[in-house]
Amino acid sequence: MRYEEKTERFRQLVENKFQIYNSLFMSLPYDKMSNIGMLLPFLYEESKAGYEKGKSPEVIMEEFFAKHTEMQTEVQRTELLFKIIQYIERQVVLFDSIEDAAFPGLHSESDAGTVLQLHERASQEHQLGAARKKMNDFGIKVVFTAHPTQFYPNSVQRILHDLRTAIMKDSVTEIDMLLQQLGKTPFVNKEKPTPLDEAMSIIFYLRYVYYDTIGELYKKVKNSFGSDSFVPDPNMVQLGFWPGGDRDGNPFVTAEITQKVAAELHASILKAYYEHLKDLRRRLSFRGVSGILETLSREIYDAIFVKDADISSEEILHHLKAAEKILVEQHNGLFLNLLEDFADRVKIFGTHFATLDLRQDSKVHQQIMDEIFEKKSGKSLENTTTEEQLKWFLETEVVLDASEFEGITKDTLENIKNVKNIQKQNGERGLSRYIISNSTHVKDVLYVFALFKLCGYKEEDINIDIVPLFETMDGLQEGAEVMKDLYELPVYQKHLERRGRAQTIMLGFSDGTKDGGYLKANWEIYETKERLTKVSDDNNIKVVFFDGRGGPPARGGGKTHDFYASQGKTIANNRIEITIQGQTITSVFGNKDQAKYNFEQLLTAGIENDIFKNAKKDLTEPERKLIRELAEISFKKYSDLKAHDMFVPYLQEMSTLEYYGKTNIGSRPTKRGVGSELKFEDLRAIPFVGSWSQLKQNVPGFFGFGFALQALKKQGRFAEVISLFKGSDFFKTLVLNSMMSMNKSYFPLTSYMKDNPKFGGFWTILFEEYELSKAMMLELTGFKMLMEEEPLSRKSVKIREKIVLPLLTIQQFALIKIQKEEGNREAYEKLVMRSLFGNINASRNSA
Repeated sequence: MRYEEKTERFRQLVENKFQIYNSLFMSLPYDKMSNIGMLLPFLYEESKAGYEKGKSPEVIMEEFFAKHTEMQTEVQRTELLFKIIQYIERQVVLFDSIEDAAFPGLHSESDAGTVLQLHERASQEHQLGAARKKMNDFGIKVVFTAHPTQFYPNSVQRILHDLRTAIMKDSVTEIDMLLQQLGKTPFVNKEKPTPLDEAMSIIFYLRYVYYDTIGELYKKVKNSFGSDSFVPDPNMVQLGFWPGGDRDGNPFVTAEITQKVAAELHASILKAYYEHLKDLRRRLSFRGVSGILETLSREIYDAIFVKDADISSEEILHHLKAAEKILVEQHNGLFLNLLEDFADRVKIFGTHFATLDLRQDSKVHQQIMDEIFEKKSGKSLENTTTEEQLKWFLETEVVLDASEFEGITKDTLENIKNVKNIQKQNGERGLSRYIISNSTHVKDVLYVFALFKLCGYKEEDINIDIVPLFETMDGLQEGAEVMKDLYELPVYQKHLERRGRAQTIMLGFSDGTKDGGYLKANWEIYETKERLTKVSDDNNIKVVFFDGRGGPPARGGGKTHDFYASQGKTIANNRIEITIQGQTITSVFGNKDQAKYNFEQLLTAGIENDIFKNAKKDLTEPERKLIRELAEISFKKYSDLKAHDMFVPYLQEMSTLEYYGKTNIGSRPTKRGVGSELKFEDLRAIPFVGSWSQLKQNVPGFFGFGFALQALKKQGRFAEVISLFKGSDFFKTLVLNSMMSMNKSYFPLTSYMKDNPKFGGFWTILFEEYELSKAMMLELTGFKMLMEEEPLSRKSVKIREKIVLPLLTIQQFALIKIQKEEGNREAYEKLVMRSLFGNINASRNSA
């Protein structure tokens, strides 16, 4: 579909429908929101015109109250603002639903990055054999995390789901009823969700979106690329799961929670099989076959509801094989495709649905190991070296009793002992790796290996991949040396032999960007992957990179297909594994059409990267030198900003940072440290990036980039950078993703801060770098506007920004009142927290 055609389709399917259904929405009889629909356009116009004239949010709000209301008291005014926020929240849901419903009409089965387009291109270029060969040795894994960026409660998610369906049918009556339901449904959790609540929220998507989506995608690949001699691996698309297993910074994730989540995943996939089997039995009603399927249905039912009853995926497949034999031999293979589809689902999802990962911070492990060593080795920490302590841990025959310990040590030991029980119930794929955050040393990996031995596991029974997560600048730079040392250790070599000589390594884009700035972090990760690829190849290890990516470019997000398709031959391309969280789950993988399309984009990116020649993928030495130079210049600029005395105070006092932890959106605290003083290193990436997004400044997505480009221009070398942009897909993707961040920035919102005696100078630094980065990138690309080549995304962003502009004005107005210590502080703090929701949801990939 051409740009012009897509743009016109967007106008018809999204813009027009939003106007129609929004007018319906504005006329609905809500108890507490009467007349809000009429007042809202006035607040938008006052905001838009006011910011263009340089007015502050406080002045804009005062003029709005004076011109368009008769409200005089603070109580009346704050009550009105809460109603406006509630109204805008629901407008965002309406627009989400309309845009989601339009997705099939804006994308076709033969778009770039789809399976059909891959097959067509492979056929034309005589690369079908190469594509099939790559499929044998490639897959993707999308890992859903529990990070708190999803602000819709489950009840609202279900309305969104139904509203999208009604809009696709253009059922005005049904839409009317759902909008009324939306108006009366609370948008805020009264209490913080537990880790189990978070897990159940995502399990909803597993059952009602991904079970069918991935099954259908596999069928599509099978039909396109399958042949008599080639059947694609059913495990080419896998799901991972962090809620209930991710302990890093979340004290509420316990061994008991992990077991409960594993049991829920197990029960959920069996329920999906039971429902699927009902449909299958309606067609396969033949003698011999129906009896087998009835028996299987009863066994699955018992495994769900009868205590101590269970069933394995092998047992399910054994029944299906028997049914298939009779179907082929006695009933002409009628409906065989339906039986095969069901069997493929069982091969894909096993009895685990999604692989539950365990994760903990290396610093926590250090505390645990110190306690164990002091208590059980008979030696003191002071009188032994790290090497001596590690030697004891790896050689000791001691088996620990968790009850001898307390707190995190006890829970960690219990959790590790439970792994074998979870693997027995959910299959080994149900829990098969342990991730160590903030990895910087060999001991960080070996401690996990030692903990399994201390819990009574024989070395040959440790059926777990141990995954270091390198995420800080230091961690990334040390990564290759750490892995080289690990690969050369006999004890770890034996472990890798048992794990198929494969090593997964996780890289943290979120914390990397927070630590090093956008350009430096992305380049550091690229070079780290190259070094890790080489050291793994040298040791005959198949390395798999697992990218901890967030929704926005500042956390490694943006155009994911383009990013992976741009990786050169110097980076291992065995699998693509990424994290997806919060509102990115609902916005990118939230319904079957979107999910299938985006899973396809990931899958084809990795296959294309290997089989099609593209000189733009492989960086030449001069290109590397140039990117390295730009990265270092931008890093210096960003480091100077981080070192500024006002950096953390600015976020604390002028942004919404302090309010993230007070919202009931996630179970995890917003900072790692336990002290009252806020330190930069304790800041979690999500509230850090999200706070910049709420300010509409998006600093982590661009800061330092423009300065670096200007530095080379001053040296008379800008032509080199233009050549780099045109010649390197990797660099081009970085530039375009950064431009996406800037397109979602709006500095007029906070221009009043330039006159602030404490923070005026700091705000000016941010603004000047934004203006510089925007100007330099437009000059570099030759674009007349940001996101020029992405008209649909640009239009979507524009509409969303229009919807939330009044919300941002209210948020800033409330923050100003808090800073000035004027009025009812509690009411204004509630306004700030409540305005977080709609803004994050409207942005869709802002945190």
